[in-house]
Amino acid sequence: MKTIALIVAAGRGTRAGGDVPKQYRALGGLTVLRRTIDALLSHPAIDAVQVVIHPDDAGRYAIATSGMGGVLPSVFGGEERQDSVLKGLEALEQHAPETVLIHDAARPFVSHAVISGVLAALADHKAAFPALPVVDALWKGGRGRILAEQPRESLYRAQTPQGFHFNAILDAHRSATAPALDDVAVAFAKGYKIAITEGAPENFKLTTPADFERAGKMLDKHMDIRTGNGFDVHKFTDGDHVTLCGLDIPHDHALLGHSDADVAMHAVTDAIFGALAEGDIGQWFPPSESEWKGATSDIFLKKAAERTSERGFTLSNVDCTIICEAPKIGPHAEEMRANLANILGIGVDRVSVKATTSEKLGFTGRGEGIAAMATATLVKL
Repeated sequence: MKTIALIVAAGRGTRAGGDVPKQYRALGGLTVLRRTIDALLSHPAIDAVQVVIHPDDAGRYAIATSGMGGVLPSVFGGEERQDSVLKGLEALEQHAPETVLIHDAARPFVSHAVISGVLAALADHKAAFPALPVVDALWKGGRGRILAEQPRESLYRAQTPQGFHFNAILDAHRSATAPALDDVAVAFAKGYKIAITEGAPENFKLTTPADFERAGKMLDKHMDIRTGNGFDVHKFTDGDHVTLCGLDIPHDHALLGHSDADVAMHAVTDAIFGALAEGDIGQWFPPSESEWKGATSDIFLKKAAERTSERGFTLSNVDCTIICEAPKIGPHAEEMRANLANILGIGVDRVSVKATTSEKLGFTGRGEGIAAMATATLVKL
């Protein structure tokens, strides 16, 4: 792996209030941590994410990341943030990444532009971090009174992700002898030259109840929600099984199609392409092209998921209804859900697969084939 993001999520976040650590609080229907992981994994240059958690949060973490792809096994943190980062870096050593991005769990609104800026700076520096210049007037004060003016020139407010050549930051943490403000401070103490890249106002850290209120308003104002529908039909032909949602189900017929004729997965794929307004399977994978003959339909669905990430969207949920008299879908529905969730990189709780008959009416009622319809919802902040 070339680039791995390390998320520090072992803190308690008491200043944010609430009954659970802030990284596990709900924000627009998703936990803060899941939003942060999604924001990083959606960047095409990030190969995987590693999260450092508190031992008491193992159950919450499992729920928050259920069904997610690209997430490496979690690591328990230490007493201080610096200890937690070192534990995370040492866990990543076996993967030998070239670069690592160390990010706060409580910064769920990090953009691709901020991430790309840090990665670009690492081409010429061992370390880089995004920051915002201080624009407000600064004063030193005490006991409620002004004591002296503080020049603001050359002052910056640091953000994350802070990026590093992996071996360099691992060495810096291992040799650190004093507490540090952040990972940039650890690298600076080691003598590395560190680049400053452009931060973003929306990449703020959720620290207080007011920050959560601000985040909620941002979601309400900027959220882009799209819904797409998909419908597909395949007729029966000679065979001994049908393929539905990637699962081979014994049957006295097979489905006829240029690919594996997975009518359910085709409907889901078209629903996602529809939400993106990017056509359908036939346009992306023309049946006139021989390379798709007999292809497994997970290829098509993976492309739809890839395009979702490339466009900056998160797949919120998928609902698929299979219409047939036979075979029975119910006994296989949970495995179908798991297959789709694994391909799409989302939790099983966000995938619905169900079935109905057409009451003996129409071609499905006559047992001539199977139809499927699906709906997909995409969200972008």
